Amino acid sequence: MASITNISGVIITFNEERNIRACIESLQPVVEEVVVVDSYSTDNTEKVCLEMGVSFYQHEFEGHIEQKNYAMSLATYDHILSLDADERLSEGMIESIKGVKKNWDADGYVFNRLNNYCGAWLKRSWYPDKKLRLWDRKRGKWGGTNPHDKVVMENGTVRKLKGDILHYAYENLEEHYEQIKQFAIIAANAKYKKGKSANFIIHVLLNPVYKFFRRYIVKLGFLDGYYGFIFSGLTAYLNFMKYLRLWELNRTNGKSK
Repeated sequence: MASITNISGVIITFNEERNIRACIESLQPVVEEVVVVDSYSTDNTEKVCLEMGVSFYQHEFEGHIEQKNYAMSLATYDHILSLDADERLSEGMIESIKGVKKNWDADGYVFNRLNNYCGAWLKRSWYPDKKLRLWDRKRGKWGGTNPHDKVVMENGTVRKLKGDILHYAYENLEEHYEQIKQFAIIAANAKYKKGKSANFIIHVLLNPVYKFFRRYIVKLGFLDGYYGFIFSGLTAYLNFMKYLRLWELNRTNGKSK
């Protein structure tokens, strides 16, 4: 009889009392433990986590990639299932993971993510939004460029699972506006530290236009209605702000083009 693969569920948090309970509840059917690393929330995140019996730690936030790798290091088991606090597993994904626990036959598994934007499910402009969230930590770790973290595998085999991660991304437009300001600064600074530069015509002017066209026209985002248009537009605006800041950083040092 094949052994069942033990999985550690891992989450990082900051002021997530609105989401964290549902996130943990969706993980519990498929994991043997839940590890939460919190960056000193000022709301009831800690209280909710302790009520639910998770392994709760607090750690100063140094960046999305750094925090997630730290959280992963605290897990008991090598097989990691990572969710953001505003995500949860769909019923279909839970069943897929139960199958994997009985027959772990890859080093990592990719899921589709279905995003809820201001109450609307974006099934075209922000889908399938593939994410690798279940993997063997001996073969992969968090990488990418902050704040856009991703799991980077070292020559591992990756399979795709049926089902979706459900992502409750933004409750209202104000939340998205605020995140754009934060993410544009974080992303530009991270690129600048890596020695990246920006071309004003290509990156600042044309890249946002391409981003909007790709999401709204190529991916049929117009079929997502009003919020498909708003999301496509604000995604383009994020790219504009990110590359404008990077161009300004380089301009002050004589590196802009």
